[in-house]
Amino acid sequence: MPAAPNRRLVAVVLLVPVVVALALWAFAWPAARMAPRDLPVGVAGSAPAADQLQQRLEQQDGAFEIHRYDSANAARTAIKDRAVYGAVVVSAKGPELLTASAAGPVVAQLLHDAVTASAPAGSSVPVTDVVAAPSTDPRGSVLGASILPLAIAGVAAGSAVTLLRLRGGRAAVALLGVAALVGVIAAALTDSWLGVLTGDWSSEAGALGLTVLAIGGTVAGLAALIGPAGIGLGALLMVLIGNPFSGVTSAPELLPRPIGALGQWLPPGAGGSLLRSVAFFDGHAAGGAALTLTAWAVLGLTAVLIGGRRRARAPETPEPAPVRQAALAG
Repeated sequence: MPAAPNRRLVAVVLLVPVVVALALWAFAWPAARMAPRDLPVGVAGSAPAADQLQQRLEQQDGAFEIHRYDSANAARTAIKDRAVYGAVVVSAKGPELLTASAAGPVVAQLLHDAVTASAPAGSSVPVTDVVAAPSTDPRGSVLGASILPLAIAGVAAGSAVTLLRLRGGRAAVALLGVAALVGVIAAALTDSWLGVLTGDWSSEAGALGLTVLAIGGTVAGLAALIGPAGIGLGALLMVLIGNPFSGVTSAPELLPRPIGALGQWLPPGAGGSLLRSVAFFDGHAAGGAALTLTAWAVLGLTAVLIGGRRRARAPETPEPAPVRQAALAG
């Protein structure tokens, strides 16, 4: 058997298990190590009782990042602004927990368990959901599942542009068109039909489309710079790493360090945060995620344009004359 097919056979046998192992690690490890790590939580109320509660929460090995507020109204505003995931208001009647299930039902349940454990024995802790998840998606399942299709759509768009040999401006226009159309369709399905997104429709469509553009532009840009291998590299970065590291099904602060922070710098994580902000929090705390997605999109489209110009300027290699024709001419 020739050596080249043997090498390809060995490469396939070794490469597929490596990819499977990477996928299992990327998806299973963060889920298995889920726990609060500097989770932003507010504490409001009278100084002595609030100080005691803060001390009890801080004793949980860096699980919470405590923000102090003077009143319950200030804590509610902080929750609506996405400065904290929830807050505990301490009064003469006892502690009251303010949550925002729209920011993540997993986090809301975690805060309930932590505050209940820190409360005096025998006391009940009333819970107020300041920003509730929609009744059509109380567990946030649809929002959590929406990032993977967006990542696949972006990878498909970048791959199609590359395989169809669209270059330069044509490739950029195709990526922009796909992103805009996917954003409109996705918003129509999730907001208008399913009702799982309850924010401004155009903002949701923009967030969805910008996420697809950032991913598709990155894949096409990598392919324009390094060739077809860029498609595989882009898919690995966006689907196998970016999606499980996004924290959209829970919260970035629940993932192992530095996975949670890294995921927010990648388009899937930034797209999930942006979509949650515009869908449930009137766009609060959306600036950082929007800037991250824009940066990825601009860099990707720039790489597409540069790659197209470089190929257009590359001189064509003349085809060698047939040996028989040269011999006859001689």
